[in-house]
Amino acid sequence: MEHQLWFTAILNKIVGSVVTALLTQLASLHGLEWVRPADPTHPIPNYVAMEILVILILIVAGLLLRARLSVETPGEFQHLMEVVVEFVQSTADEIIGHGSRRYVPMLGTLFLFIAFCNLLGLIPTLATPTAQIQVTLGSAVAAFLYYNFHGFRQLGAVGYLKRLWGPIWWMGLLMFVIEVVSNFGRLLSLSVRLFANMLVGNILEQVFSGMIPLLVPVIFMGLHLFVSLLQAYIFMLLPAIYISMAVSEEH
Repeated sequence: MEHQLWFTAILNKIVGSVVTALLTQLASLHGLEWVRPADPTHPIPNYVAMEILVILILIVAGLLLRARLSVETPGEFQHLMEVVVEFVQSTADEIIGHGSRRYVPMLGTLFLFIAFCNLLGLIPTLATPTAQIQVTLGSAVAAFLYYNFHGFRQLGAVGYLKRLWGPIWWMGLLMFVIEVVSNFGRLLSLSVRLFANMLVGNILEQVFSGMIPLLVPVIFMGLHLFVSLLQAYIFMLLPAIYISMAVSEEH
């Protein structure tokens, strides 16, 4: 059993019994034994608790920003968030082009969520949830469903499936299979890249910090910060590319 972080322990104490009851009922009614908690007293694992913590941080930050919005006297936090929004907008404009502002909320949410998840491990007594494949795969599935939904919405079911079929009708079946496999391969591309980078970074930081406790931890913390922001950017950039490919119309 993994060591419970303090925030995980709080969540399990407050809502653990409710979560256990829901998961047990789901497992009993639908035969999904894999959802049944191994430890009924602690059903919420650390990575889920860390995700919830990040979501709470983003919600509180959003509410504070909204309450303090000002055109005449914008604060430092507002300036910082304006920079983030402009960065996401410019990325979307450059990659997607016309109508890109529609996708900025999702791309910005992905960037902020992944960035905060990556950086959470820098805080003592907390952990990096993106060092777990469940978290990165869940985020990749959200991006996968999002860009495919907009592909169907923009081109229609027939138009989107026709694009997967390809321009040469007699090679259509082969191209369709390749495109479908390629689409699902993006799930692995998104999730495994982020998971591997954050997991390896955490392991190296722990190993070298234990061997050389002076100066080295600072170096690896700086590296962790750089990799965290870079991976968050990549996790926003790739879905933007996938959206562009899904919604672009041939002329």
